[in-house]
Amino acid sequence: MAMSVTRELLRLSGCFLLLLLIFVRESDSSGTGDNSKTVEFDVQPGGVVHSFSQKLGEYTCVFTYASQGGTNERWHMSVGISEDDMLFSCSVWRPQGTSYLFFTQFKAEVKGGKIEYANAYSRATGAGSGEVPLKSEEFEVGEHAVTHREGAFQSQLYKVLIVAKTPHDEL
Repeated sequence: MAMSVTRELLRLSGCFLLLLLIFVRESDSSGTGDNSKTVEFDVQPGGVVHSFSQKLGEYTCVFTYASQGGTNERWHMSVGISEDDMLFSCSVWRPQGTSYLFFTQFKAEVKGGKIEYANAYSRATGAGSGEVPLKSEEFEVGEHAVTHREGAFQSQLYKVLIVAKTPHDEL
C-alpha cells in the first residue's frame, strides 16, 4: 500500500511540475520551442458553434464552443509535449482575464492521449492573484475531453487546462 501511495505522489508531482511549466510558458506566448507553441485566436459570439485546433507532433488539441454577447475576444491556445514524450498539455485561456462572453457550451479535447488531469476556470481574480475553478458539477472530464454539463454550466469560462498521458510506454 505504501508503494502505491508513493507512486501516486510521484505521478501527482509530475503533473504539478508540468502544470507549472505550462503556466510559465503561457506568459511567453512566442512558443519558440519545438516541444510547445502558443497561438492566438478569436472567440466569436453569435450562438454559432466554432472550433479551433492546434497540432503538435502526433497530438492535437481542439476547442469547440458557442457563446453569446459582446464582440470577438482574443484567446490563446498552448500545446506542449514533455521532454520524455510521456505527457501532452493543452491550455485554452483569455490572457486579458475574465471573459465577458456568455458561453452556452464548450468542449476541450485532446487527440493522441488520455486525460491525466484537467480543470476549467470561470474567471481570473483581480491583479493576477489567482483563478476561480468551475464547480465540479458544471463540467465533466472524460478520457479525451473536458465538456460543459448541460443544465449545470453557469456560462462563465476563462480557461480550460488538460494534461494527457501519451500512449508511449517505457522500454
